[in-house]
Amino acid sequence: MSEATIAVKAQKVEEIASKFKDATTSVVVDVRGLTVEQSNNLRKSLREEGVELKVIKNKVLTRAAEAADLSALNDLFAGPSAVAFSNEDAIAPARILKKYADEIEALEIKGGVVDGNIASVEDINKYAALPDRDGLLSMLLSTLQAPVRNVAYAVKAVSDAKAEAEA
Repeated sequence: MSEATIAVKAQKVEEIASKFKDATTSVVVDVRGLTVEQSNNLRKSLREEGVELKVIKNKVLTRAAEAADLSALNDLFAGPSAVAFSNEDAIAPARILKKYADEIEALEIKGGVVDGNIASVEDINKYAALPDRDGLLSMLLSTLQAPVRNVAYAVKAVSDAKAEAEA
């Protein structure tokens, strides 16, 4: 193998290792058997949520995972592998891939990394069940508004009681 080829492959490994380190979530999937249309729809859905899907050779994935101190992922790199990287929403790749895996039998989630921790298929499915970022924010806002709302109801009830007593 020429030195130029080795340099290109080393650069590719370094690039993928960097993606593993920088990503909030990385989900490994087997995309074998997807039609072109299914693959395009999946990529479009992922792209809309800021998730990048890359089909990568297993040898490159293995070396990149080791470089990123994620060698526990190496067991997942059997057969054709694609990795969904997300730097923004930690649950978006899990949610989208789980949705597609339920619809398309050929798509198989193998596992991944969430916030630097190795995640099994079961973990990925649990993350997929969580609401998206906007849903979580609305739940938080509702929780924060509850005490104020309860005080307002109590003040109104006292006001109504006084109004009835005076009448």
